[in-house]
Amino acid sequence: MPLLRPLRPDDLDALLPLQEEGAVAALAHIFPQETHPFPRTEVRARWVHELADSAIRSFAAEEDGVLVGFAATRRDELFHLGTARRTWGSGLAGRVHDELVATIAESGHRVAWLRVFEENRRAISFYERRGWVATDEVSWSLFAPHPALRRFELALG
Repeated sequence: MPLLRPLRPDDLDALLPLQEEGAVAALAHIFPQETHPFPRTEVRARWVHELADSAIRSFAAEEDGVLVGFAATRRDELFHLGTARRTWGSGLAGRVHDELVATIAESGHRVAWLRVFEENRRAISFYERRGWVATDEVSWSLFAPHPALRRFELALG
């Protein structure tokens, strides 16, 4: 049985606190909360925009009817992946990852890609353990203080 289902606008009230808790726990060294607090309004507006964008496939992960994760793909890009802080270390993120990668591969892509904050060692380790390889491509976050994002790629099939 698939773990993921389509994300709906009515999921946002549950998704945003889940995303904020994880972002603050994982990224406070990149986005110090005293100077760069989690941008709730902007993140919600981005999700609303993404849910309306036909190029983005957004997903919710549920366990026992409770939202425990979120994810999205944009063509061959693994665009978002996050799980509830209380699930970290449970294997849930790996299961969400595997389902997302399968979705990208089933769409006919040979290579998937994503971007990770260069200072997010936890996420980089997660992806490297699953075969993702860093490229030389760097971009910068739209959110202040605009940290660097490294592109990673994964051969599919």
